[in-house]
Amino acid sequence: MQSDKASSVSSARGGKVLLCGATGTIGRAAYKALHQSGYKIVAPVRPGSDVSGLDGTVPCTFSQDELSALLKAHKCDAVMSCLTSRTGVPDDAWHVDHALNSRLLTAAVNAGVPRFVHLSAICVQKPRLAFQFAKLAFEAELQQASITWSIVRPTAFFKSLSGQFNRVRSGKPFLVFGNGQMTACKPISDADLARFLVRCLDAPECQNKILPVGGPGPAITPLNQGTMLFEALDHPPKFRHVPIAMLSVIASGLSVCGRLSESAREKAELARIGHYYASESMLLWDDRVKAYDAASTPEFGSDTLADHYRQLAASNVPDDRGAHAVF
Repeated sequence: MQSDKASSVSSARGGKVLLCGATGTIGRAAYKALHQSGYKIVAPVRPGSDVSGLDGTVPCTFSQDELSALLKAHKCDAVMSCLTSRTGVPDDAWHVDHALNSRLLTAAVNAGVPRFVHLSAICVQKPRLAFQFAKLAFEAELQQASITWSIVRPTAFFKSLSGQFNRVRSGKPFLVFGNGQMTACKPISDADLARFLVRCLDAPECQNKILPVGGPGPAITPLNQGTMLFEALDHPPKFRHVPIAMLSVIASGLSVCGRLSESAREKAELARIGHYYASESMLLWDDRVKAYDAASTPEFGSDTLADHYRQLAASNVPDDRGAHAVF
């Protein structure tokens, strides 16, 4: 089945791509990479969205009919979805990570679009959270659809690892859970991830595959991250170790309150998300030995987290992490 799909799809390079999620952080990077690679871009955006720096945007409410009409009218050669929930709380996750992507997939299949590249996340390897199950539900639909697909599962983003930049710059200690070496990742920059997504459009080796991807190694622990940040800011290292059990206590307390309050339920889920990222590595999981495998985690690109920290320090501008904020 995989070889039949792959053989029916020719290179999309230079064709027209429907890019969903173009106003997000990775979406904007993908837009730039598509443009630089010679693709024509159609970018549906909700009315009122910030479309600065984006050409080819089309107002859209993302209904099934509107998406189908757009794909047919523009005769798109591929769909690239960078749609992802901003908070990860259950309602948001199932609405965006699953339902909205599912609607887009149905429209693409009905319009005869041959190619679908989807941005997922490496953390779905060990699902425990609502947004992970929502992402996996859509991944399963995509793999069964009559379309050639690529599912890209990136590791940590630079922005998600910049949450303590402002506090360290102001002289506060860098917070680590436990000994600061419980987890590790191979973070990838927006630009490198965007280039990888674009590569998937016409690379045969990327067709009908789940593609975990990180930036250039070696794997980095939170202790490494803090050291890099202190070096970039030319500050003496100062760490504060926080018990990881604290997040579990917070989540449990909020869950009790959540029986009466929707707001508390959402905060409890956010605490569980924080605990997950504090206790699980963003690396390839080897189910045979029940361990993360840094050596087997694919690497792509050349940008490093240390370079990113140095750029932040040199710019002297607060890092606008938006939904990527952790601390």
